[in-house]
Amino acid sequence: MDPEELINIFSRLILGGLASFLAILLWPRIRDPAWMLVIIGIIMAYVETVCSVLVHLGIDAGKILVIGSVSIIPLLLSCLSIAFFIAALWVMVIRKYRRS
Repeated sequence: MDPEELINIFSRLILGGLASFLAILLWPRIRDPAWMLVIIGIIMAYVETVCSVLVHLGIDAGKILVIGSVSIIPLLLSCLSIAFFIAALWVMVIRKYRRS
């Protein structure tokens, strides 16, 4: 592995870990559904980062569930975090237009 890849991997793991740690600390204090979805999205983004690093290192769990030639686990992990962010924003939009 070249230094650029190592810096990329370590920065993604450290920053994602910090964001996940802060999200988990915030979890018990939050009762708002939109913020809970954002927190779940942050955690899912970190899970996707860890899995992509493991695949990069040669540990490939993506071959467990395959449909055709598509590995389902990496596909789901890459889409889940943004899906939770979309759901959080949708909750905020619904809340905003319901009040008006």
